[in-house]
Amino acid sequence: MDSTVDSVGTDAAPAARAVGVWKVYGTGAAEVVALRDVDVDIASHRFTAIMGPSGSGKSTLMHCLAGLDSVTRGEVWVGGTRLTGLSDAGLTRLRRRQIGFVFQQFNLLPTLTAEENILLPLAIAGRKPDAAWVRTVVNAVDLAPRLKHRPAELSGGQQQRVACARALITRPDVIFADEPTGNLDSRSGTEILGFLRESVRRYGQTIVMVTHDPNAAAYADRVVFLLDGRIVRELFEPTAERIFEQLRHLEPELATGAG
Repeated sequence: MDSTVDSVGTDAAPAARAVGVWKVYGTGAAEVVALRDVDVDIASHRFTAIMGPSGSGKSTLMHCLAGLDSVTRGEVWVGGTRLTGLSDAGLTRLRRRQIGFVFQQFNLLPTLTAEENILLPLAIAGRKPDAAWVRTVVNAVDLAPRLKHRPAELSGGQQQRVACARALITRPDVIFADEPTGNLDSRSGTEILGFLRESVRRYGQTIVMVTHDPNAAAYADRVVFLLDGRIVRELFEPTAERIFEQLRHLEPELATGAG
């Protein structure tokens, strides 16, 4: 991995992309169109936030990009691998090797120590840990003194740091984070966002984060806004104020059905 994001060329191939993606649930009167002909490239070695009103399709888009949900039409790619049409076994292999996840609920195994939770993706994949990289990741999230503790013995912020370390330990092509600060107090949330930001700058990681919080999204390099299943705006080098203003402008569009 490159040591800093600044060393990476801006013309790097996308870490993930959606091409003409539709996602439809149900049929007939019960049909719900969650995504409508979405095209988006997720830049490598960058931090992308996905935002939009409730029901806009932001979590659906992330789940489709991560191979957690199939698309109705269109194509999804992670790196040079086309997810669309992959078998369940193929998707499982891809998620283990190329994708990391951080969820709002932490999803740690309660019977395992922090260290065992961090190393779990490697164990599942049958890969031997790289001792130097393990130390780097553990130090990055400041967990060295807590490695032998189980989740019940850790604070919420510490549990989410374990989850972040677990996501990074396999050196994935892209990490998907779904409301990663949603269950944390403001101080712990700031620590997690700082770690995600630093993982992009220092280790060249690619982050895609779904959030409803303008302050959280301001840590990103780019914010993509969804409305009614479509990408309607994007913002580079965002600030919380600029993000809030963009969200405010979506409200009239939401009311009139535009976009």
